[in-house]
Amino acid sequence: MLEIKNLCVSMDKKPLLKDINLVIKDGARHRLAGRNGSGKSTLVNTIAGDSSYTIDSGKIIFDGIDITKENATTRSLQGIFLSAQNVPEIPGLTILSFLKHSMIAHKHFDSGKDLSMGEFLEKLEAVRTELDIPKDWLNRCVNVGFSGGERKRIMLLRLLLTQPKFAILDEPDSGADKNVQKQIIDTINKMPDTTFLFISHQDSFSSAINITQTTTLFDGKIVIN
Repeated sequence: MLEIKNLCVSMDKKPLLKDINLVIKDGARHRLAGRNGSGKSTLVNTIAGDSSYTIDSGKIIFDGIDITKENATTRSLQGIFLSAQNVPEIPGLTILSFLKHSMIAHKHFDSGKDLSMGEFLEKLEAVRTELDIPKDWLNRCVNVGFSGGERKRIMLLRLLLTQPKFAILDEPDSGADKNVQKQIIDTINKMPDTTFLFISHQDSFSSAINITQTTTLFDGKIVIN
């Protein structure tokens, strides 16, 4: 699903990742471990196409395609999902509108066809009901006034609606109580067709996801793989 070859990454000419080589198999539940500042978030954000980082050398191959030079939008449409650790608030953009435009873009990219409003609302209602998310949340602005746990539940709504090939979850258990953590675990465990790469400092959370491999970073390098 994902192959990283000799990847070196910097920000403002400061080296952050050095000679990263990593293979993540289709269907894996792959955990990134390491101390704070070891390069975990840098790596996942680089995979997702964050333009804050500069790829100095190396390649990122996703599902057989070289995406090293692709932007974040293209990578998302190709099937890479990112749940960042610190998500932005977007005043003026409702969750409903955000999800609608996201789903329309994915449908058109995948099939060349338009997504009808009826089809969108039917899928949204099914997933919203499954996650027990209040209807009134959909008319609120993205992440504005939401608690950490509520933001994680909206992340799950996005995840189930888009059904990505590859989902990156940066500390999904952070800021979530036990009930929300269980909901995250249950959701991951019933998505066998999605490959997951996640960062977590909680062994109990990682064990519940049935991780298939752990890669440990230190000072921007892989020390255990």
